Amino acid sequence: MRDELIKDELSGEEIKYDDYIAGLAKGLSILEAFSSDRQRLNVTQTAERTGFTRTAARRYLKTLKFLGYLDTDDYYYWLTHKVLKFSGAYLNTAHLPRVAQPVLNILATKTSLVYSIVVLDNHDLVPVARSISPQLDEFRVSPFGIHLGNRIPAHTASTGKVLLSQRTIEEQKQWLEHYELRRFTHYTITDQQHFLEELERIREQTYCISSEEYELGVVAVAIPIITQKGEIVAALNAVAPVNKVNDFYLVNTIVPMLRQAAKEIRDMI
Repeated sequence: MRDELIKDELSGEEIKYDDYIAGLAKGLSILEAFSSDRQRLNVTQTAERTGFTRTAARRYLKTLKFLGYLDTDDYYYWLTHKVLKFSGAYLNTAHLPRVAQPVLNILATKTSLVYSIVVLDNHDLVPVARSISPQLDEFRVSPFGIHLGNRIPAHTASTGKVLLSQRTIEEQKQWLEHYELRRFTHYTITDQQHFLEELERIREQTYCISSEEYELGVVAVAIPIITQKGEIVAALNAVAPVNKVNDFYLVNTIVPMLRQAAKEIRDMI
């Protein structure tokens, strides 16, 4: 028996070597290689994204095709609807999205903005709950990025920055060591020192306003959701077109509503 531990540098999770199934981890990393910017991958591209040999990448791709999680035209591979089985199971059973949904809906009805609960997964944000209001013109108000399960670069969003601001400076620097601050719009922060200074400012004010950093024409404000035990589990945000709101309204009207909503959610989780 080997007692040594394997540690994930980003999450800090540890597992005993003898409890770790490398084949499973590699298979999942193949699925994670697919993204919105690379929806189709061939063997060479998959090997480059995962660090596997071409032979290993080909075997994993063919196995996942056999199991129904991938489809292929004999050159490119892509995800099938079967991968949604996992996200559907999560959304149907996870406690946080279920208790938050009615709170989000009430907020949307009161203000005609779009609200969501977002969690941080390494370097990406994942919306796990989103407001539903029949009064809203969803196609006009809702930005592209806010739909369940979509992955959003954490450095571009109010939710990502407000969650990262709650970490120590050492943890923030370690996070940046593994991540490129990629530019998505003219307003995206791409300088690491500037980004760290922004996180410090957000931590002091306990909320974050992010305007047009991921998508032009969209502004969002977010606060962290902190459990009664002091654990930061997610972020709550409001999203609006930039021409419909201003910072004064967001800070003085929306932020207090977010804080009250976060308290209601905290009391139920």
